[in-house]
Amino acid sequence: MSTVDHPATTATRTIGVAVAVPDPYGSELQKHRRSFGDPLADAIPTHITLLSPTEVAEGEMPYAEQHLIRVAEAGHPFRVHLRGTATFRPVSPVVFVAVVEGIANCEVLASTVRSGPLLRELSYPYHPHVTVAHDLPDDALDRAFEELADYDVTFDVTAFGLYEHGPDGLWRPQRDFVLGGPLPGPEPDEGVGVFA
Repeated sequence: MSTVDHPATTATRTIGVAVAVPDPYGSELQKHRRSFGDPLADAIPTHITLLSPTEVAEGEMPYAEQHLIRVAEAGHPFRVHLRGTATFRPVSPVVFVAVVEGIANCEVLASTVRSGPLLRELSYPYHPHVTVAHDLPDDALDRAFEELADYDVTFDVTAFGLYEHGPDGLWRPQRDFVLGGPLPGPEPDEGVGVFA
């Protein structure tokens, strides 16, 4: 009996790291996103991205999580102020609610997350924001830009989250990393859309 050699395959996981916008604001912005006709509205949590979708080898995940633990322990809670709208057009068909306070904190946190085992190059300079309309016709993007022009809320960021992209195309929260504090264990949840 002979054996057949198969090339080794390395399982990978696609992860993202983000600051969740807490309720009632997160649900409120999700409702707005739905009203603009964005198909991702009901499939994505309202968030500020720290690490966009990144492939990590299965065997590297423990190192990635330990890295995020260290990042969180070295960090500190901070305040985020969301106010008004802006857009990445014409480069990208995105309208977002602008971060006007907490920008430097997000930049430092994102840069630290994107180091060590999660080191990656960015296609564009990092710009913290909360997407409210993505890849829609111009009239829908214009409406999003206008309707949320007066949006104005603040909230405290005390943690960031690790999300995993499943084979079904959904993102699922895996665990939270508390800034400067003790960390809870993993808390898997039901699927929630894609990062945008």
